[in-house]
Amino acid sequence: MSNQEDCYILAIETSCDETSAAVVKNGNDVLSNLIVSQIEIHKAFGGVVPEVASRKHVESITLMIEQALEEANVTPERLSAIAVTEGPGLVGALLVGIMAAKSVAFAWNKPLIGTHHIAGHIYANQLVEEIVYPAVALVVSGGHTELVLMEQEGKFSWLGRTRDDAVGEAYDKVARALSFPYPGGPYVDALAKESKEAEKLPRAWLEPDSYDFSFSGLKSAVLNLVNQHKMRGETGYEAAIARGFQESVVEVLVEKAIRAVKETGAKQLLLCGGVAANRGLREELTKRTETEGIALVIPPFKYCTDNAAMIGAAAYLKWKRGQFSSLDLKGEPSFSLEAWSV
Repeated sequence: MSNQEDCYILAIETSCDETSAAVVKNGNDVLSNLIVSQIEIHKAFGGVVPEVASRKHVESITLMIEQALEEANVTPERLSAIAVTEGPGLVGALLVGIMAAKSVAFAWNKPLIGTHHIAGHIYANQLVEEIVYPAVALVVSGGHTELVLMEQEGKFSWLGRTRDDAVGEAYDKVARALSFPYPGGPYVDALAKESKEAEKLPRAWLEPDSYDFSFSGLKSAVLNLVNQHKMRGETGYEAAIARGFQESVVEVLVEKAIRAVKETGAKQLLLCGGVAANRGLREELTKRTETEGIALVIPPFKYCTDNAAMIGAAAYLKWKRGQFSSLDLKGEPSFSLEAWSV
């Protein structure tokens, strides 16, 4: 660990379609966190186009780094390290951030910290509240649906994960079936809240002791319902389907997360990832944890979606231990969270 009194980490995140740069002090004080979203660009394609995402990262990354330092009022000389998302993510997008991070780390003679994207989502909670161990993290995003046990700081072990679609991916596919634009999750969430009725849809509990998830069957059930309504020439069915779909997803996520906390003896439950912004999930998880007497931590909306501040928070774990990356760092699209453990 450095003898420097305070640690200032410049963090870079380009794993998918958000370009982000941030400066984080001592792992939990966000001095700047700039994000450029590409949602409007990818809407035309109904999803993220990797080549387009990479080109857009290239166009903005240098300016983002400069502005993050300026807003934080931190000079390159004061930086303790440069952190960057190493994976998982889109390989081309990852490489843009990694090359930028390696360049400034070399030019400014600063340590480089390759950081795991999901560790970032988990430690986004550290930006708002101290994490107490052991803790269970429910990770829900466009590409991930996982239950992770952390017995101590920076140590991750899988309890369960999705066997097919991630929950965010399922939301987008259902939204497309209901004729909503990309990204569809917020539309489904909003419509579900408005509906007084809910279509009956299946819950995929899997084996009695399993913490795994499966959403492909639920997605197929929604598609079948939509087709049946269309064949009968019916209209106005979208809200009831949205609510039925959301209730099915939320019930399974909440019940498995609560069971994981009880069976592991965890002291906290952490909600993490882009789908943590889903109001239906936040409300139901808050209600259930209050009933069960479980401590719940949910980051604010600005730290749920991909952002560099969360990468700076996770990278601080490595900085404290002097665990740095070499300049031959490469993008790892299928990077293991357990392998990244400090």
